[in-house]
Amino acid sequence: MASLKEVRVRIASVNSTRQITSAMKMVAASKLRRAQNAIQNMRPYAKKLLEIMQNISNDLENSEEGQFSTDRGDNSILIVPITSNRGLCGAFNSSVVKESLTLVRTTYAAQFQAGKVDFYCIGKKGADGLNAAGIKPKTINAEIFDHLNFSDSNVIADLFMQQFSRKQYDKIILVYNEFKNAAVQVLKTDQLLPVVEKPVEKAQPLNETESNYIFEPSKEEILEAIVPKTIKVQLYKALLDSFAAEHGARMTAMHKATENADEMLKDLKLKYNKARQASITNEILEIVGGAEALKG
Repeated sequence: MASLKEVRVRIASVNSTRQITSAMKMVAASKLRRAQNAIQNMRPYAKKLLEIMQNISNDLENSEEGQFSTDRGDNSILIVPITSNRGLCGAFNSSVVKESLTLVRTTYAAQFQAGKVDFYCIGKKGADGLNAAGIKPKTINAEIFDHLNFSDSNVIADLFMQQFSRKQYDKIILVYNEFKNAAVQVLKTDQLLPVVEKPVEKAQPLNETESNYIFEPSKEEILEAIVPKTIKVQLYKALLDSFAAEHGARMTAMHKATENADEMLKDLKLKYNKARQASITNEILEIVGGAEALKG
C-alpha cells in the first residue's frame, strides 16, 4: 500500500488538474455561446443563397455557367482540412486529419502518388497531424481563428478562386466538423470548387403551380455575380461551423475530464483513509507490545 505522503501528493495533483479542467470547461462554454449564435444566424442565409444560385444555374439552357462551375475532372486536387490551433478537444482534430488521409489513400490515391494533391491547412493541429503522417502541407493558415471574420475569410476564398480559374487545381475540397450541438460534431467533406449544381428535379404534378420570375438584370449576369459570393459564404460558414464545433468538443472533453478527476479523488481519498487507519493500527500495536514487554 502506498505511503500517506505519496497519496497526499497524488490527491493534491489530481485536485489541481480538476480545477484546471473545470475552468477550461467554463471558458469553452462562454465562447461556445457566441460561436453558436454566429453559425445559427449564418446558416439560413448561406443555405438560401446556395439554393438561389443552383436554381438560376439549372434554369439556364445552352449557356455558359461561369468559370467556377466547370467540371474539369480530378487531375489536381486541393484538400483543405479545417482544424483548431489548440488541443484538449477530444477527437475534434484527429477526425479531420484521419478523413483527409483517407481521401488521399482511397478516392485520390492515383493523384496523390503522382504528386497532384496539395493541402491547405487552416489551423495548426491539422498541419501537425499531416506532418506526423509524413505529408507536408503546402500552406498553413493559423491566424484566421485569432479574429475570425468575413473579410479574412474572403482573402482565402479569393485565393482558392484564383487557383481554380488558373487551372492550378481542378477540385477544392473542405474537410471540417459541422456543429450540431455542444456534444455532437458531424464530420463533413464538402466540395467548394467547382460549384456543385442542384440535381434536376422531376416535373411538378399538375396540381402544383410553377413560379415564374422576372430577372433584372439577366440570369447570366446575376449568376456571374452570385457564384463568387456563394463560394465566399460557403467557406465562411464552414469556418464558423468548425469554430463552434471546436468549443463544443472542448467543453465536452473538459466536462468528462472533470468527472474523471472527481472519480480519482474519491478513490485516492479512500486509499488515504485506509493507509491512515493502517498506520494508526500499527502504532497502537507497537504501544501495546511495548507495554506488555515492560510488564514481563
